[in-house]
Amino acid sequence: MIVFSPTAINRLKNTLDAAESVRVAVVGGGCAGVSYTMNIVPVNDNDEEDMLLEFDHIKVYIDPHSATILEETTIDYVETLQSQGFVFNNPKSNATCGCGMSFS
Repeated sequence: MIVFSPTAINRLKNTLDAAESVRVAVVGGGCAGVSYTMNIVPVNDNDEEDMLLEFDHIKVYIDPHSATILEETTIDYVETLQSQGFVFNNPKSNATCGCGMSFS
């Protein structure tokens, strides 16, 4: 199962309204083979097979294929002098690109 850090949950709580949820997925592409995606979607915007996870009242949808790849992944929110955003810490990835959003 994926996990969101407390910092990531707080960021989502300050970003989403009551009618919004989050969709996390892995899609083909990127310089290392596949990429992480995280989008804001309406609360009931899910397919029948999607898993529904809930973190402090934040609904997160994930398709079964992505759930397998993202198992044991922690999603954090990081702010540095150079950038800010959500970071996927996936112990199953073999290699990542420089931006950290693409992996193999």
